[in-house]
Amino acid sequence: MRYMKNAIPVKLSLEDGTVYRGKSFGKAVTSAGEVVFNTAMTGYPESLTDPSYRGQILCLTYPLVGNYGAPGKESKDELYIFHESSSIHIKGLIVSDYSFEYSHWSAAGSLHQWLEKNNIPGIYGIDTRALTKRLREKGSMLGKIEPDGMETSFHDPNIDNLVKEVSIKETLRYGKGKHRIVLIDCGVKYNIIRNLLKRDTEVIRVPWDFDYHSLEYDGLFISNGPGDPRMCIETISNIVRSLEKDIPVFGICLGNQLMGLASGADTYKLKYGHRSHNQPVIQCGTNRAFITSQNHGFAVDNDSLGKDWEPLFINVNDNTNEGMKHRDKPFFSTQFHPEASGGPTDTDFLFDIFIDNIEKWKQGRYK
Repeated sequence: MRYMKNAIPVKLSLEDGTVYRGKSFGKAVTSAGEVVFNTAMTGYPESLTDPSYRGQILCLTYPLVGNYGAPGKESKDELYIFHESSSIHIKGLIVSDYSFEYSHWSAAGSLHQWLEKNNIPGIYGIDTRALTKRLREKGSMLGKIEPDGMETSFHDPNIDNLVKEVSIKETLRYGKGKHRIVLIDCGVKYNIIRNLLKRDTEVIRVPWDFDYHSLEYDGLFISNGPGDPRMCIETISNIVRSLEKDIPVFGICLGNQLMGLASGADTYKLKYGHRSHNQPVIQCGTNRAFITSQNHGFAVDNDSLGKDWEPLFINVNDNTNEGMKHRDKPFFSTQFHPEASGGPTDTDFLFDIFIDNIEKWKQGRYK
C-alpha cells in the first residue's frame, strides 16, 4: 500500500476501547461521531453529500476508494448534478486503500482535496474488514478520529436534532409543472427533487418544522434525513394533521419513520443499520423482490402499526419494515431509497404511483 508523502499518523478510537491506526488524508483534524459502515462498491460522492449521514464517521467496505476523484459543482434546476446536497455531511471517512491517482470525466479534483477543502478528516491504511465485523457484532459505536498530537472527546450525534441542522431555513420552489408538491425537507437528497420534477411537478421545499397547511398543494412528500425520528416533534405534529385528510402522501427513509410515528406506531434503533446498494426487499402480498439502495439506522416496528395501516415492503435479510401504506387512503412510504443515487433504480416506479395517486385525488376518487 502506498502512503502520501509526509502523511500524518492517525488513530480511530471506538467507545469500547478498540483502536485502529492508519494514515491521514483529507484535513488533519479531530472529529467525533457515530461510526457506521456502507457496503456499496460505488457512489462515494453521493454518500458523502447525503444529509442522512450527518454526525456519522463513515467506513467504506469496498477496499479501493478515490479512484474517480471528486465531482465539480455543475448544476441543473438549481441542484448540483453530481452531489446529493450542497455540502459534505459526514464527520470523517475511513477507507482501506486510498487511490492517489484518479480518472473520471466529471472529476474536478481528488477526494483528498475535496475532504481537505471541507475540513473533513480521512483515514486510510486500516483493516476496514475487521472494523466492519466489529460493528456488526457489537453494533454501531461512537468513535473519534485523532491525528498524532491531537485529542478530542466522544460525541453521540443521536442526542442532537440533526434534521434541524440539515434542513433549509426558508421555503424554496422548483419547476412549474401541473402537480404541486409540498416537500418537507428533513435532509432531502437532490435526486428525490429531480425525480419529482421530471414528472411534471412544481416542488415547494419547506423547512422541517414549517406549518404548510395554509399552502395549496396536490401531494405531500416527506424526505429522508439523519438521526432519531423522535426528535422531529414539529414535523410529526404537522403530518398527524395531514393524515386526517385525503391529500396523497409519500415518504422515503426518515419520512417512513415519521409517518409511522404520526400514525401511532413506534420506531427503534437498529443494531448497525442498513447502508448499501444491495438490500433485498419483498413487496408484501406478492413474490416480487427488489434490490434497493438504503441508508438508515432506525426502523418502524411492524407490530406497532395501527389497524388502518399495513407493511408495504419487508427486508429479506432481517424482516424489518421497509415501508407502509394506509388501507384506504393514498398514503404510503418506503424505508429504502427509490431515487437511488447511488444504487439501483429498480423501484423508481413508486414516484409514478405517487403521481397517479395525485391524479386520482384530483378527480375526486379519494374523497
